[in-house]
Order: sequence, then structure tokens, then C-alpha cells
Amino acid sequence: MKYMPQEIEVWYVIPAIRRELAKAMAAAGLMQKDIAARLGLTEPAVSQYIKSKRGKDVVFPKDIQDRILQAAKRIMRDDNLMMAEVQAVCNMVKKKGLLCKIACRYYDAPRDCCVCMR
Repeated sequence: MKYMPQEIEVWYVIPAIRRELAKAMAAAGLMQKDIAARLGLTEPAVSQYIKSKRGKDVVFPKDIQDRILQAAKRIMRDDNLMMAEVQAVCNMVKKKGLLCKIACRYYDAPRDCCVCMR
């Protein structure tokens, strides 16, 4: 099956980022309704992210985890930063070659993929 990097982001990376953001915000004491409002999600979606029922397919390395925690703090102070913060984390994921790792796991990644050289 062919893939596009944008599909990897939509189906795997962004849900995993949301999972980590929701967990960080919950750990900071925010209620699910407040997390939902800041992230532009429904309360049931936040509940599923916190319980790792959504976004469970990707585990981020420590440096990206740390960046997501910083993003959560920024979004808690100003929810207008949500899109920019998620985009910054997505860019970090791309730079580290994680999209290729995910593609290798779930798709027939191209031979010239930076991580999946065969």
C-alpha cells in the first residue's frame, strides 16, 4: 500500500501528540472539558486520549516528549498557540525521520525513505 507523509501525520502522529498533550494537561490538573476547549476536541475524545485508546500507535523519544510537555504548558497559558505548537512538534517528528519509521511499520515505504533503506 502506498502512503503519503501527510497521511502518516493525520493517522498516527497528530493523534499521538494529542494524547500526550491531553495527558500532560490532565496531570497539571485541568478538567477534561478545559482540555477539550484548548485542543479543539470533544470531551469524549479527550477521555480516550487520556486513557490511551486513541493515539496509542506511536511512542515518542524523550526529546519529543519534552517538547510536547513544553507545548502543553504554552497551550495552557494561551490556547491560541495550539496549532503552532502541534505544527512545531510535527516538524520535529519529520526532522528526526520518525515518519519513515512509522511508514515502514504500517505501509510499503519507498526504498529511498531516510530510515527504511532496504
